[in-house]
Amino acid sequence: MARTTTTTRGPARRVGHALARGVGAPAGALGRRIRRTTHAGGAGESGLAKLIELHAVNSAGDMMITVALASTVFFSVPSGEARGRVALYLLVTMAPFALLAPVIGPLLDRLQHGRRAAMAMAMMARAVLAWTMAGVISTAGLGLYPAALGVLVASKAYGVVRSAVVPRLLPGRTTLVKANSRVTLSGLLATAVAAPVGAGLNVIGPQWPLYGAFVVFICGALLSLSLPGKVDSARGEQRVRLSADEEAPPEPSGIPGRKPGLLGVGSSVLHALQGNGGLRSLSGFLTMFLAFMMREHPLGGLTPAMSLGVVGVAAGVGNAFGTALGAWLKARGPEVIIATVLVCALSAATIAAGWYSLVTVATLTAVAGISQALAKLSLDALIQRDVPEMVRTSAFARSETALQLSWVVGGGLGILLPLNGPLGMACAAGLVLVAFLLSVRGLLGAARRGSTARARVA
Repeated sequence: MARTTTTTRGPARRVGHALARGVGAPAGALGRRIRRTTHAGGAGESGLAKLIELHAVNSAGDMMITVALASTVFFSVPSGEARGRVALYLLVTMAPFALLAPVIGPLLDRLQHGRRAAMAMAMMARAVLAWTMAGVISTAGLGLYPAALGVLVASKAYGVVRSAVVPRLLPGRTTLVKANSRVTLSGLLATAVAAPVGAGLNVIGPQWPLYGAFVVFICGALLSLSLPGKVDSARGEQRVRLSADEEAPPEPSGIPGRKPGLLGVGSSVLHALQGNGGLRSLSGFLTMFLAFMMREHPLGGLTPAMSLGVVGVAAGVGNAFGTALGAWLKARGPEVIIATVLVCALSAATIAAGWYSLVTVATLTAVAGISQALAKLSLDALIQRDVPEMVRTSAFARSETALQLSWVVGGGLGILLPLNGPLGMACAAGLVLVAFLLSVRGLLGAARRGSTARARVA
């Protein structure tokens, strides 16, 4: 009897080992390839590789929460009720965030010796809130919205601190913008992987993507604490204000009634931020408006889900392509790039308003994705060039806060506008036109004047 058991288990054990080797070998090879990519160019030695991996984990967790909220707030109810739910979500979460966001940058800017702890706390806060939302998401009660607001605030706080950390982890001969593009690209790839995983978990139940996010954020908290100790160094840093004062010297400290250590960032950075704000508001507007427009009035003879999928994929591919394109545009002036992408986005929106169709709308979302990615990389290049190193991290923190508010404004407009395709595209063109009028003249003037320290997009 014992011999029979042994002979029966032997082949089964061998099959199990063969399957483990068959699955484990490709997974191990993929892991080694990913590790070589994240550690390339000196990123492993400087610590940037750990930040790249951390941002991938952060993006995966955020995507799982997005899948859970979208399935409950948007997809699980009729269109009219969904619009009311999303409007309520924006009101309950975005309105308080609009008040809190201007405080986030300056508050975290004061946290000069605890950036790793701040990122870990942002991860842990989202882990706890994800677990809390898992208990109430099936009913979509009002208790869901304060938790969602907390997740939003913690996510933006992480983004601000992450922007301040990147300059501390630059490898030799790697520009700040190229490092940011690598971090951003890792987040996009992680989002593409986490989206189907979250959708699969959602099939089991709406709470399961949140349980998955809980696990992901716990891992992110541990990764945050493993970052090099130099990210907590604040030697030589000062705070910065976003103004057009080119020659503003540091204000003396110790004088009553005056804030110490404030510097102007220069007109190039200010105009670049205005252009980026217009493109970020365009992104928020297209996200909200097209989500409802495609559901109520699909295009191209497709189903609502397929129409929304086409424009969503176009936007994602455009964003990834724009991030990768930044590495190719090495010697191009960032002011010219921002002005060019504003013209491209304005042209695409105008064409979509005049000839509203699935092709023109998908083209607009792709162009918006490319433009937003390139404009953000160019803004990073200008901050690197025009803002002294002692205040550069502060400039990143405050510019990130301003761009998040721009997305909120565009998204709110998208939810309020009537579901009329040409009207919506005309409104999108108007958002870009305002940014164009505010920023392009100053950007091109700054490009003609040049700079003693040339900025590079990658």
